[in-house]
Amino acid sequence: MPEFLDLHGRTTKALRAVAESSMRRHGLHLGQNLLLAALWERDGRTPGDIAAALGVTTPTVVKMATRMASAGLVERRRDDRDNRLVRLWLTDAGRALREPVEHERRALEERVTANLTAAERDHLMSALAKIHESATALLRDHPTTADQA
Repeated sequence: MPEFLDLHGRTTKALRAVAESSMRRHGLHLGQNLLLAALWERDGRTPGDIAAALGVTTPTVVKMATRMASAGLVERRRDDRDNRLVRLWLTDAGRALREPVEHERRALEERVTANLTAAERDHLMSALAKIHESATALLRDHPTTADQA
């Protein structure tokens, strides 16, 4: 039985549930914090630019942005120079979430790694980066059916 895959799957599921709960305290769904972070880094990005930065599809960002616009966190505006382009801009409410959301994420990371030594945390991050690189290469070499559509 593939022990790593099973443990990783259970861990990912637990971490997603905890992170989702953490983001809901700020009125967000998990993933919306990543869209906000992309705009905190550089406001006024296009959905395609954000999608590329997050490693998701443009329709995923558009759907997320629609919900976030309804919640008053972002707004869509046409590009000043190219009317075909839509850009996403933070509202005051979206900007105001930066400190509490970043604090929440740091606190969660500290809590879930509290039983690790500094060296164990460093090794974990290094190992996860290598695993991510390998998995990403596998996706490139063997795209899924959804990626081919």
